[in-house]
This record gives sequence, C-alpha cells and structure tokens, in this order.
Amino acid sequence: MAHTAQDIYTTLRAVEALTQLTDDEIRHIASICTTSTYKARETVFKEGETGDRASVVLEGVFCLTRFGHTLKQYRRADMFGEVALLDEHTHTGTIVAWSDGVLIQLSRARLEDDAYVSPDLRAKIYKTFVFQMSRFLNQGEALYNQMDVLLIQDGGCAPGYNSVTAFLSEYLEKQGHQVFIAAAGFRSLVSNRNEDYRCLIYDTKVFRQLDTIRGVIFSPPLRSERGANFRSERFPDFKKSALQKQAADNIVKRRVKIVIGIGGNGTFAGTRALAGHLPENVKVYFIPVTIDSDVYGTSCIGEFTGVEAGADKIHCYMADSRTHQRCYIIEMMGARGGFHALHSCLGAGAHLAVLPGSTYDLKKIAEAINSRRNTVIIVAEGYKRDFRKKSGYEGNAAEFFRDELLKHGLDTKQKVVCEPFSRDIRGAAPNNMDITLAQRMARRLVEMINAGENHCMPAVQAGRETSIPFDQIRTDNSVECRLAELANRLY
Repeated sequence: MAHTAQDIYTTLRAVEALTQLTDDEIRHIASICTTSTYKARETVFKEGETGDRASVVLEGVFCLTRFGHTLKQYRRADMFGEVALLDEHTHTGTIVAWSDGVLIQLSRARLEDDAYVSPDLRAKIYKTFVFQMSRFLNQGEALYNQMDVLLIQDGGCAPGYNSVTAFLSEYLEKQGHQVFIAAAGFRSLVSNRNEDYRCLIYDTKVFRQLDTIRGVIFSPPLRSERGANFRSERFPDFKKSALQKQAADNIVKRRVKIVIGIGGNGTFAGTRALAGHLPENVKVYFIPVTIDSDVYGTSCIGEFTGVEAGADKIHCYMADSRTHQRCYIIEMMGARGGFHALHSCLGAGAHLAVLPGSTYDLKKIAEAINSRRNTVIIVAEGYKRDFRKKSGYEGNAAEFFRDELLKHGLDTKQKVVCEPFSRDIRGAAPNNMDITLAQRMARRLVEMINAGENHCMPAVQAGRETSIPFDQIRTDNSVECRLAELANRLY
C-alpha cells in the first residue's frame, strides 16, 4: 500500500516527542523523511551498531529485543533511534519487524544539512530531544537515591554469579522489593556515583516502563549467562577499615535496607567486615559462589560446573597422553583445600591429585611415573604456595611439582609437559545443578529475610536447605582425606 505525504504528516504529528513543533515544521520534516519497507522478522538494526537515523512506525509492529527476549513493541507513531540524531550513539538493542511494516526515517545527515533543515528548526529539534533525554536522566538520578536491596558481586569469576543474581531479582521483586546491584563490586560502594549502580528488573511490564533510564537491567536472561556481569577484579584496598566505613556510610546515605554479598571466601570477608560498620537495621547476607568450594558447610554455586568442566579438560589430556606417551602435570584451581583439583581428578580418573597442605612420597611417585607409558597428574594451584613465594620460585605449581620429582629420581621416556592454570573454566556456562542450587539459595535467602534473620548465609547441606550465621562460617574447607586417597592411582 502506497503512503501519501498526508499519511506521513499525520503520523509524525502524533509522535509524543514532536508535540512542541508547529504544524508547518512537522510538514517540513515530513517532506525530507524517507520511508523504508520491512518484511516480517527482518532486522532494522542490531545491538552495538552505530545509529544514524531516527525511525517512526508508519505501519506494522516492530520489536526491541535484548538477550533474545522481546522487551518492547513499537506501533504507529512510536519513535525509536532518536538518540542517533544527537551523536554517533550505538544501539542498545536490536529492532526487528514483528509484521510487515513501514518506517518513516530521518537521517542525521539530512538533519545536519542546511539545504534540508534550517539552523533554527534544527536547534528546536535538538532541544526537543535533549529535553526528552534529560527527563529520563532525572528519573534515573531519583531512582538511585533510595535503594531497597543492594547486591554485591566480587572476587574471581565463577559459573553461577549471574544465575543467582537473576533468581534473587525474581524472588525479591515478587516480595515487593526493588533490587539494585553494584556495577563493580566493593569498588563501586567506595566510589558511590549513581553510575556505580544498576537496577535489576524481573517483570517485563515494569522493565518496559523503565528501560529508558540509565542502568536498568532486564534480569531473566542472566539465569544461564556465563561469567559475572557486575563485579570488579579483586579490590584488595577494601581490607582497609577506612574504606569499609566509607562504603557503609554510602550505603546508609542511599537508604539501603538489605545488603547481599555474592562470591567466595574473599567476598565473604569483605561482606562480614562491611556488616560490622552498618547499623543493625540494615540486614546483611551472603551467598557462596565459588568453583573451589572455599566456603565450608554448604554446597557452593559454581562447584558442580567447575568440576564438570575440569574433568572434561582432564579427559582430553588423558587421551592425548595415551596417544603420544606423555606425562601431563596440570595446574588447576585449589588455593587452600584443593576441592576443585581433587574432584576434577576423581571425575576424570587422572592418576594423582596433588593438594595444598598434603605431603607426598616424591621418590615413590617418580618411580611409578618412570614405569608408565602415560600419566596425568593434577596439581592444585595452592600447593606449597608460601614456600614457593618465600624461595622466589617463578614457575607455577605444576612446574614446581615437576622440579620436585626431578630431584627425587624422575627419569621417564614420557615427554613431561606442564600445563598452567586453566582460567577458562571460570567462564563455563553454569550447568543445571548450579542453576538449581542458585534458585534454591535465592529462595532460601528470601525466607530468611521474611523470618527476620540477619548476618547469615543460606546453605544446602546433604540436600537440606538451612542457614549458617556469619560467626560460624569457615573458609578453609579442607577436603576429606579418604577422597584424597582415592585420587592416587599411581601406587
């Protein structure tokens, strides 16, 4: 169907953002716009692309999508992409035609050309869009002045950070809470600018009302997402009491009622220290997410995926060692107890797990390797770490263990290959066990809040949900001796 100039004018006249323009100004804009036709499911532009035009729906329905989810629909007289008229702004979402449709489009090139638009009209259009943007920005400033629940992700990356964040957003929002998260862990609490925080929204309808405000995040897609989207690299300065006090003061100023730390042993230490500087009316909780299971007394989110990914990696080395008659000595996670290294070794059937705090008959191990055609040994990253540091040893734990074996008679026809720490495991997609555990811990934490508990952690022990007070949480998490014995298949 052909569209007349009157159709274009009538549609532009109905655009809310253009209400300040006169009829003659709207007619002039209509005369310099172009129309583009799209088939159903055809992409208008993609997230991350640089914008160069504003679009108004003349006919049909167009959808904004992010993370594979449809977040908003645009119908006749709805405008999108107008920020591209102000600068070379990259699109924050993807627009797809839901049905066959037509868009009225005004390019930045024409808007900036005096041959098409007079300087006075251009200034008026810019003023209109700047007003719209400033209104959204002002809404954002007010949004972060009073934060109900504040989540803090910190420490090393692990599968499940995003999963538990999504479930907390869901369950807390359903209880009437508004959920926020520090953009970069403890560092954000110290910096304390509005841009240091994000607002998590689970409900699609609510998100559509707020998606124009800076930092508003649609949380459901985080359920199965890899990595940790809202965390800093470790922030050792947060060990300083002065910075903890500063962070606590900032939390109080923003009228936060509930603080939830998410991470491993270091994050727990920071969360507990922060709790000591906060008034009693601010409730503080912690959820363990750690591949190495370094929070004792509970299953930890991330440990199941970590072991599965670690064992899969070891299987590959074992196949290669058989083919090429090699001895692989592989460094894996395990700074203290060595949970990840041990269970990955057991799961894959490797020949030995070398753990922190354990002693080994190095001569006997060397003799066993010498008599073999292939060997795979897993060494936890924390093996003799203090000794290596004090002695100035520059290699990794796997190389150190190899050098120990050489001093105790290692003389094998196998080619000895040392592999460094496998950081890629941190970015593994959370498996169903960890996603389920994240869901259970999020639900349990909401129950703890409703019960008035404070300064505690949800836990799953032998399949049963419970809670552990901060003063009873241990972060050494030594492994079972009998399990360690199972991980020695050399002799």
